[in-house]
Amino acid sequence: MMMLGENMKKIIIALFCLTVTYSFLNQDTNIIIPDEAIRFRIIANSNSEADQNLKLQIKENIETELNNHMKTAKNIEEARNEIKQAIPNIENIMNRYQISYKINFGMNEFPKKEYKGVTYPSGKYESLVITLGQGLGDNWWCVMFPPLCLIEAEESEKENIEYKFYISEVLKSFGMN
Repeated sequence: MMMLGENMKKIIIALFCLTVTYSFLNQDTNIIIPDEAIRFRIIANSNSEADQNLKLQIKENIETELNNHMKTAKNIEEARNEIKQAIPNIENIMNRYQISYKINFGMNEFPKKEYKGVTYPSGKYESLVITLGQGLGDNWWCVMFPPLCLIEAEESEKENIEYKFYISEVLKSFGMN
């Protein structure tokens, strides 16, 4: 009977440790995008392979343009000004493609998204939205201020905790955490 009691204590201690570790790793999972953030979204014309590929090609070109502007923004006001200054260049990029488009910088509706175990609620968010054609396809979005758009390309092979840590470090550098 004494042996069963000792084993039971070990099991309880092990379960406690696992619970604490799990809780620690999953803390703050819903507090990744700060209130003062600006998102960037591209909505594809349709879900056809050609339209989805076009969306990604446009994303690459525009993301490069935006990164050039956003790298100097130290706060949200500077970011807003940089985006406004970038819009004519974005229009020039868009005019290279054979598709109608709309660009809207302001408060835009976003659907709910789950990514790496984090749920981003639907709602209206300050954002730059480019709608391609009829805008009936899947969308791509990221946070361009603070500059979190680069995460997706870098983090595909990383674990969830590394993703959260990187975001936390970026937010701290902008005094947002």
